Amino acid sequence: MDTHDSSFPLIISVDDHTVEPATVWQDRLPEKYRDVGPRIVRAPVKEMTFLGGRFKPVMGRPGDDGPVGDWWVYEDLRRPLTRLDTAVGYDRDEIRLEVITYEQMRPGSYDVPARLADMDVNHVQSALCFPTFPRFCGQTFTEAKDHELGLLCVRAYNDWMLEEWCGPDAHGRLIPLPLIPLWDAELAAAEVRRNAARGARAVAFSEIPPYLGLPSIHTDGWDPFLAACAETGTVVAMHIGSSSRMPSTSADAPPAVGSTITYANCCFSMVDWLMSGKFEQFPGLKVMYAEGQIGWIPYILERADVVWEENRGWGGVADKVHRPPSELFAEHVYGCFFDDAFGLRNLDSIGVGNVLYETDYPHSDSTWPKSREVGEAQMGHLEPEVVERIVRGNAIELLGLTDEGLWPGGGAR
Repeated sequence: MDTHDSSFPLIISVDDHTVEPATVWQDRLPEKYRDVGPRIVRAPVKEMTFLGGRFKPVMGRPGDDGPVGDWWVYEDLRRPLTRLDTAVGYDRDEIRLEVITYEQMRPGSYDVPARLADMDVNHVQSALCFPTFPRFCGQTFTEAKDHELGLLCVRAYNDWMLEEWCGPDAHGRLIPLPLIPLWDAELAAAEVRRNAARGARAVAFSEIPPYLGLPSIHTDGWDPFLAACAETGTVVAMHIGSSSRMPSTSADAPPAVGSTITYANCCFSMVDWLMSGKFEQFPGLKVMYAEGQIGWIPYILERADVVWEENRGWGGVADKVHRPPSELFAEHVYGCFFDDAFGLRNLDSIGVGNVLYETDYPHSDSTWPKSREVGEAQMGHLEPEVVERIVRGNAIELLGLTDEGLWPGGGAR
């Protein structure tokens, strides 16, 4: 591993992404499901828009005019691979919403040895990776018609994630992030425990479940899942967009509007959690917000404390939130950032122990291959021990990594 001639700590990124190889489900599903389970088809794009926070692709038929790309086909779903899925290595002005094939993406997007090499280039030791085709918390399988097949798809993804993506060839440098069947909290709890027994210490979840037609965390609907997470030390990891609805202002707002306010769902979600009573009901519970940035957190904590202090009588939380929300945040919540100089200047108002670093490889927002340089520029005013905690120490503690920053279940050789 290339450590560079730098005093900047080796990065543990808590938000990168994997583009699943074409065979993940075809290799693992029972034969009777292979014709309807997720599979790759090469076809032209007929139409594709991304407005008002909604992505709407339409697949053409083989032989039709139009750019050709690789599409995931699953039941009635047609979802193309796009340049936004894997943009690293391309000039920013060349990154457009367009379909691509596997051959047109950087191999580190889906290939373990190539990923490790790209991590070396970027001063990254270890990385936690969110999915692509299942979307950020597996909602693709929740929205499917056949939940028996959906459960098999969730388990197949998790088996691939732990056994191959994070397996021996990854040398402990890739950290598993399993999915759950979101439609059934008891099944979700069982899947948490199944993967925790194999060493997983995080699970993907939705920032705002009601946007997916699921119960809110103000109900008891998620309690079996949350109990399993608390009991096994499994962190609830929520990525921006894991509610299938990116923040926007109007149906015709260009993507730049949503891209500027991507933190907003994290903000709403965090207030939900702080006012839900779940952190007192499940004292061992930890949650993290991937790609949410951190600069917005101080005001929200200040306002939440004022509301709790002054308005809890009529605010519906007096009987379940017995401590100031800022105290609950300090014990249970982690903000994740890749480029937030403002947040780092206000670190004392957030908490050194509540901040994690990320690189967002291979997305268009990624700081690859200059994540070290970005970190050095934005953290230059901080003491070395503080930088160490933000860049790797907090992640090691939260995700149960070895002192060397490796996933202990990865079979490092």
